[in-house]
Amino acid sequence: MEVMSTLILKGLTKHYSASDKALTDVSFTVEPGEVVGLIGPSGAGKSTLIRCINRLTEPTNGQVIFSDKDLVQLSKSNLRQARREIGMIFQEYALIERLTVMENVLSGRLGYVGFWRSFARRYPEQDVQAAYALLDRVGLLEHANKRADALSGGQRQRVGIARALAQQPKLLLIDEPTAALDPRTARQIMRLISEICEEHQLPAIINIHDVELAKQFVQRIVGLQAGEVVFDGKPSELNEDALTKIYGQEDWSASTTDSDEEEEIIAAPFTEALA
Repeated sequence: MEVMSTLILKGLTKHYSASDKALTDVSFTVEPGEVVGLIGPSGAGKSTLIRCINRLTEPTNGQVIFSDKDLVQLSKSNLRQARREIGMIFQEYALIERLTVMENVLSGRLGYVGFWRSFARRYPEQDVQAAYALLDRVGLLEHANKRADALSGGQRQRVGIARALAQQPKLLLIDEPTAALDPRTARQIMRLISEICEEHQLPAIINIHDVELAKQFVQRIVGLQAGEVVFDGKPSELNEDALTKIYGQEDWSASTTDSDEEEEIIAAPFTEALA
């Protein structure tokens, strides 16, 4: 079995100007198989942090150490190689709508087969078989030949997960995967991500706005406020004082979820088809 790597962030900083400080001295580690939920108010730097890790946004200072490399210091060619090992899952799904589900999943192999082979849809047989297996794993095997624009939001997100896994990544970066989904589907997607990370021992960071959903499905929560880490601990440690430090003063004891509805949602079997 391939040994997975720990993600180490050291002093990661992104300042656009002296007055616009998106991230300041962010440091934490993510172990293999660990899913870290990244929470905080809008503008706290959650998406910037994810984008700095794979250098879609260039950090100002700091280190991102993964697979024995500091990603911040890599040349462009070496960074392209390193990005093969980093799977991204987006809120907007980022699918090619006119292509089939299978073709979208196989696009995750672009970094390995090259543009022209993918353009001609000449993927190696082993990649095709692996894609079928991934679609089976995310519950979409019967939709393999459907166009992406014929799917529901939850199904599209599952295609995005399968495409990221087609890269055979060693790290997953996930940006608001449930923001556009109904509560039931959001829980199914979070459960799927959690199970896959455990199965493949993938370290993962999920930028998520739903605190209760994060507490239910991640092993650890990192809270950002104005670009700085103000909380790093277990979901059970995320008390009213911690929430106030992250989001500001609020009556955190007030529940916004109907308990009967919540019980019904959680009890829904994972394999049930998405609406």
